[in-house]
Amino acid sequence: MNIIQVVAIGLVATVLIVTLREERPEISILMSIVTGVLIFIFIIDKVAYVIEVLKDLSNKANLDFIYFTTIVKVIGIAYVCEFGAQIAKDAGEGAIATKIELAGKVMILVISIPILLALLELIIKIMP
Repeated sequence: MNIIQVVAIGLVATVLIVTLREERPEISILMSIVTGVLIFIFIIDKVAYVIEVLKDLSNKANLDFIYFTTIVKVIGIAYVCEFGAQIAKDAGEGAIATKIELAGKVMILVISIPILLALLELIIKIMP
C-alpha cells in the first residue's frame, strides 16, 4: 500500500465522518477509530521493516541490546499515545487526550531509566 492509497482512505473517511457527525456522532467516532486502525494495519509492515533495519544497525555497531529495545519501546509508546490522544481529541475529549499524553511521557521516562543510569555511571567514571 502506498501513501496515495493511505491518504485517499483518510480523505474519504474524513468526508464521511464530517457528513455523519451532525446526525450520528457515535458512528462518526467509530468510523474515525476504524479508519485509524485500518491505516495502522496498512503501515505495520513498514514499521516492522524499520525495526529490522535498526536492529541490524545496532548489531553492526555492537550496541548493547537493551539500548535498542529501549529505543524501540520509546518509539512505540510515543506512537500509541499519539494515536490514542488523537482519537480522544476527535471525540471532543481534550482532557483525556492530555492525560494519555502525560501517561506516555511518564512511561517513556520509566523505560529510559536504565539508559539514564548507564549514562550517569559513565559520567562518574570519567570524572576524577
